[in-house]
Amino acid sequence: MWGRSAAFSVAKRMVIFVAGGLTYGLLEIIWRGYTHISMFVVGGLCLMIIGSMDDGGEAPCLLWQAVLSSLTITVMEFTSGVIVNLVMGLDVWDYSSLPFNLMGQICLPYSVLWLMLSIPAIYYEDILRHFLFGESIPHQRWLPELLISENSPKKAK
Repeated sequence: MWGRSAAFSVAKRMVIFVAGGLTYGLLEIIWRGYTHISMFVVGGLCLMIIGSMDDGGEAPCLLWQAVLSSLTITVMEFTSGVIVNLVMGLDVWDYSSLPFNLMGQICLPYSVLWLMLSIPAIYYEDILRHFLFGESIPHQRWLPELLISENSPKKAK
């Protein structure tokens, strides 16, 4: 049987999923004027994955989280594009006319856009968890430790 903490953990993940789905849908409506229900699912899953990168232990630096987030979003977009556009034939999007595209489902310009949007998404998920669930906001380092000078202040352990 599920305990209270397991049920709460599932509820938190569902809230983050819904927030990611709604937010991505809204961004897509602003960007291109419409969205599709499949993008709600993709946006929700992406925000859950992005948010999990700084769960427990010391989080990777923000730059590395953004790169991983961009790769995650690109893989999710490709996977959902193959299913929704190519297999089901719904033609939700087609990047065939854009440079460096793969099967018209992903392209380099959008992967770069995902990289830039990943940083606000990381903070957005942290802020949601702080205000909705009382979690502390993780300290985000911009660069990996090996790029930070010896003279920079280090946090107390």
